[in-house]
Amino acid sequence: MKKIIIFGNSGSGKSTLAKKLCSDNNLAHLDLDLIAWVTTSLGMPQRMSLSDSKRKIDNFIDKNNHKGWVIEGCYADLLAIVDANEAIYMDLPIGLCVENAKNRPWEAHKYETKKAQDDNLDMLINWIQDYDKRRDTFSKLAHTELFEQFNGDKVRCLTNLEEGFIERQFEKE
Repeated sequence: MKKIIIFGNSGSGKSTLAKKLCSDNNLAHLDLDLIAWVTTSLGMPQRMSLSDSKRKIDNFIDKNNHKGWVIEGCYADLLAIVDANEAIYMDLPIGLCVENAKNRPWEAHKYETKKAQDDNLDMLINWIQDYDKRRDTFSKLAHTELFEQFNGDKVRCLTNLEEGFIERQFEKE
């Protein structure tokens, strides 16, 4: 059974790959952005506690364990507690992540409007560009450590996904 985690910088193609894998292989999909945050009484987003996030991840896995799943995001701390058997590290150059972010379609599950998403683009680009400098759970350092410590099958992608990548990943079965 496929139990896949996908991680990397913002704009690296995590969601695109996850959606494709799920669609092609009838897997369930969890975007960690949708469970890692809560809105405070002041209307500001704040990270949910790890224990609450883990409970949500466990509920997702329990509900979908019969058919397999893909969990994706930039949260190394959350992905480290997931019992996956495959890991895909989207380790693209920062410039390519920036270009991908500029060209991303509207993410209706994250933004009320395309304009709201576009209004956030400058902040997102700055976030992407700081990937190598950060030392938090969203950093290149944290993702590299997660990849190196992962014991299952793993792949490190250094460019945008070329044709045939997904098919090659699933030929092993």
